Amino acid sequence: MADLFDKHRDVAARYGHMMTLTAGDNAVGITMERMLSPTRALINGRETILAGTNNYMGVTFEKECIEAGKAALDEFGTGTTGSRIANGSYGIHRELEQELAEFLNRKHCIAFTTGYQANLGMIAGLAGPNDTVFLDADSHSSIYDGCTLSGAKLVRFRHNDPDDLDKRLARADRDENGKGGRLVVLEGIYSMLGDRAPLKEFVEVKHRHDFTLMVDEAHSFGVLGENGRGLQEEAGVESDVDVVVGTFSKSVGAIGGFGAGDHPMFDMIRYASRPYMFTASSSPSSVATATAAVRVLRAEPQRRERLRRNSERLYQGFLDLGLELGCDQVSPVIAVKGPDEPSTIAMWHALLQAGVYVNIALPPGTPNRICLLRCSVSAAHTSEEIDRIISLFAEVVARPQLAAVGA
Repeated sequence: MADLFDKHRDVAARYGHMMTLTAGDNAVGITMERMLSPTRALINGRETILAGTNNYMGVTFEKECIEAGKAALDEFGTGTTGSRIANGSYGIHRELEQELAEFLNRKHCIAFTTGYQANLGMIAGLAGPNDTVFLDADSHSSIYDGCTLSGAKLVRFRHNDPDDLDKRLARADRDENGKGGRLVVLEGIYSMLGDRAPLKEFVEVKHRHDFTLMVDEAHSFGVLGENGRGLQEEAGVESDVDVVVGTFSKSVGAIGGFGAGDHPMFDMIRYASRPYMFTASSSPSSVATATAAVRVLRAEPQRRERLRRNSERLYQGFLDLGLELGCDQVSPVIAVKGPDEPSTIAMWHALLQAGVYVNIALPPGTPNRICLLRCSVSAAHTSEEIDRIISLFAEVVARPQLAAVGA
């Protein structure tokens, strides 16, 4: 009988090589021994600036969020002990969904236990074996997994290319003769490179073809738009977006996810979505913390302005160093391209030793097999912290790259 673990030997060899390059520091599984603030932690006993935690609005240590979580523990206990379908909902689940629906200006909202499950649950709840899902080639794994779970036909179109989607829909118009439903899935900000979907152009495609449009605002909810409703609000196309999906693990600083929309039968997804039906509901402390954080985002728009200024400062600083970035737009996700995998791993380790933690992103998890040092900016970063990140990238990334090309 074959050893089931044999298929993982290549992964094990690659992981071992990475650990050799980083002197034992785990580039894909760092441990933060203690959190010191939203932007600093103890890593390997050293105080380290966090530039890779997606804590965009810096709410993880807000007093009202922490107190709401503590109060929910006292009132509702440590867990819900089952799914909402089988065990029922707590009042705070409904309160969270109402708060999100009002924030997003939508009639309906369903909360999921994780952001990953939100994409699984919404896609598999909307699409079935007789339907077709069109998705951007650079979509998050949770979107791909949701398509697989749905059993729908899957059609990929080129990343951020409305013309390619238009061609594929026109072909489907001819071939399918109008049979089955169509769901198009986009992301507001793409997590690896930080680029945004040209949402207005995609909506023009929607006007030429008949489909349901779903936008995953995981990295743009709370971040983009005058009221923080994401790219759909920033682009002025909210009424053309049928379903909004998001996570609490980014700007909300908690755990969980949601789907929201206006369709009169939207709530039926609860009874058609396996990731909603067959998993335990969010813990009371998670739900209460998320609700409090959403209220903070509504009450403090100045956080979005601080995040915008911090993102511009880091983005321009990297440009001034001559670094090659993942996209040509400022966003809280700022990815620096590395020359190759061993060099990028070594640079990640040198940054960590110098006192800044960033994400490392390697193939096959990246578009076009590029290697990335990915930063995520927070409204809680001080100007001094942003400048320190820039100066360390100058020492660790920019100068070695210039030396390599003989500049």
